[in-house]
Amino acid sequence: MQAFDVVINGGGMVGLALACGLQGSGMRVAVVERQAPEPLTPAHRPALRVSAINAASQRLLEHVRVWDDIVALRVAPYVGMEVWDNDGFGKIAFDGSALGYAQLGHIVENPVIHQALWRRAGQSSDVTLFCPSALRQVAWGENEAFITLDDDRMLTARLVVGADGANSWLRNYANIPLTFRDYQHHALVATIRTALPHGGIARQAFHGDGILAFLPLCQPDLCSIVWSLPPADAARLLVMPAEEFNAQLARHFNLALGLCELQSERLTFPLTARYARDFAAHRLVLVGDAAHTVHPLAGQGVNLGFMDVAELLSQLRRLQLEGKDIGHYPYLRRYERRRKHSAALLLGGMQGFRQLFDGNHPLKKWARDAGLRLADTLPGIKPRLIRQAMGLNDLPAWLEPGIVD
Repeated sequence: MQAFDVVINGGGMVGLALACGLQGSGMRVAVVERQAPEPLTPAHRPALRVSAINAASQRLLEHVRVWDDIVALRVAPYVGMEVWDNDGFGKIAFDGSALGYAQLGHIVENPVIHQALWRRAGQSSDVTLFCPSALRQVAWGENEAFITLDDDRMLTARLVVGADGANSWLRNYANIPLTFRDYQHHALVATIRTALPHGGIARQAFHGDGILAFLPLCQPDLCSIVWSLPPADAARLLVMPAEEFNAQLARHFNLALGLCELQSERLTFPLTARYARDFAAHRLVLVGDAAHTVHPLAGQGVNLGFMDVAELLSQLRRLQLEGKDIGHYPYLRRYERRRKHSAALLLGGMQGFRQLFDGNHPLKKWARDAGLRLADTLPGIKPRLIRQAMGLNDLPAWLEPGIVD
């Protein structure tokens, strides 16, 4: 039987970021993961799943010493954002330089982030990777949790962390209820070549009952799209001949980047909001998608998970320095309160925003178009919105620039 302080179930981006962040804390860490990421090189074709990494998440990735590796492989900074209503007059644009920022964030392929964190965790003397492996059973003792893996190996932990995604095995095993909200949309993702260069600007268009985002990639004429649609429309577009798909795509994007050409396979997945009743329990914490999932229209899903990690790192290091039990639920309540609050605000905001832009009721169209126009022209609104988008309002004090790591 091997003894650890923290056992993390799930070696995805969020779980690995936590493991890397605990390096040097004096805590022994294990990560249990079913499958290691496939090796990547700069020559690999762009992945279909990407994330809009904001400034707060970049700061965390810098803290755990992986950001330089990510940049060396492939990132695409974006310097501006544009959002408009295809069927109305509403539009808002953000220029990073005019707001005092060199860039507003980076579009990064998920496998690029995953590989950098996996390598860093594998090099960490305090981290043990169990892969391929999975949890079979957990017994919650008074002073530690007893874990049995699928190959009969046994571990103990003072704290078990569920970082195993939206369908978390650990959350279900612990009988933590989950609140669902079906967005009644599927997301279609693909890589697209455009006739006009993207200029490092992230663009998002609302049309009827759909939301279409073009996210700039490294090549000046290459974008990753995320198209949120009713399931039947997504299914139809998934199998539509490429030429017809290209025409539909350009039309629904108002030819903002000219003609479009599909460069990859197409992938669809359902969109569901999830919110766990508890983010913490006796010797258990949930992070990332295991605790919450949100609509991708704001690109905040992985950023919300990384801020879970930042808050949990702060609490665990504090408890360790004070000699307190890191798995004692009353001590974990601070993490739970803060992260439930942040997740609830984002989930509520995304639901309200999506409802406002859903459908073509004349009064609703006028309200959303007028709102976008006012936000674009009234002084003081854009700086607040962009700070929120960059995650600066959710950044823990210990990650502020100038604080020594």
